Amino acid sequence: MARKRRQSELFSMSFLDCMCCGFGAVILLFMIINSQIKEQIDFNKTIPESEINSLKIQILQERKNLVLARNLINDIKDEDSTINDELARLVILLNKLKVELEKSDIDSIAKNEEIEKLKADIEKLSQERDRMLTAAQRLKSGDNIRSYTGDGDRQYLTGLKVGGERILILIDASASMLDRKIINILRRRNMSDSMKLRSIKWRQAVSSVDWLIAQFPKNSKFQMYTFNNETRPVLKESDGVWIDVTDSDQLDQAVKNLRRIIPENGTNMKDAFAVIGQLNPRPDNVILLVDGLPTMNQSETDRGMITGQERLNFYYEAESEIPSGVPMNILLYPMEGDYNAAIAYWLLAYRTGGSFMSISKDWP
Repeated sequence: MARKRRQSELFSMSFLDCMCCGFGAVILLFMIINSQIKEQIDFNKTIPESEINSLKIQILQERKNLVLARNLINDIKDEDSTINDELARLVILLNKLKVELEKSDIDSIAKNEEIEKLKADIEKLSQERDRMLTAAQRLKSGDNIRSYTGDGDRQYLTGLKVGGERILILIDASASMLDRKIINILRRRNMSDSMKLRSIKWRQAVSSVDWLIAQFPKNSKFQMYTFNNETRPVLKESDGVWIDVTDSDQLDQAVKNLRRIIPENGTNMKDAFAVIGQLNPRPDNVILLVDGLPTMNQSETDRGMITGQERLNFYYEAESEIPSGVPMNILLYPMEGDYNAAIAYWLLAYRTGGSFMSISKDWP
């Protein structure tokens, strides 16, 4: 019997071959990846470290600029809100002026005048109204109690009423009388007392009082008070007492005392106006020398800053202390930033039958 041949199987790839191929593929993949990593490392080494630090500093600076820009935007928004509030208050004040003028049968002027010419129109009206009433008295020869010579021996013709039997002078002696600009007021407030007394604005106010006294009628009496946070008579121990204008010693002493007063503290106008009603008999002419609206309504306050509307409210509160029938003649020494003062004081002068003057730098 023939023996059957064993059938052989053909197998072209052994298990070892598979392992070798797989291992070779892994090695190849590792070499490719290692090559790319090396190229990246070599690329990074080409960038200097100083340039990297410079880029980091630029990034920090840009972040800082971004924060500053955001803060600036917020400040602009706040400033815009403040401007809108000021405009709203101005509109209210102008509306009040219009009502006052309409009640006085001069509404045609209020309708025709422009806002840009408001201040000039106010000054012109007040001067024209009082010029005819007081020109004869001011030009009358031999009527002056004291002599006053201005710069270059000039003579002045104004619409200011300085007559009357009992004349009360109220002088603002607050820190704002040190200068016309706020930044200079802050600087001078920290100077020595001798430097404060040499302030041009304060010396101008004292010279104005000296000029006013020289215009008083011989048969009149006077009283003089200064006010800041408190109200005091210029002549000590004369509170509530009328002084004869013919008493030259008292007149000279009043001017000397006034020159020694140092402007300081805030402006409490309420107590100053209360003096008008406390004098017996009452004055028939009040001359107010002031540079702006009050900053307080009592002798002491813990407020650091106040708004323009609050100052206007303090003024209205003080105005209520003025008795009826007393003319208020106002000399305003303009101060930077107090835009409501001119309109408010002109209205006061108009309602009481007095006069209003905005003082120039070279008067008297």
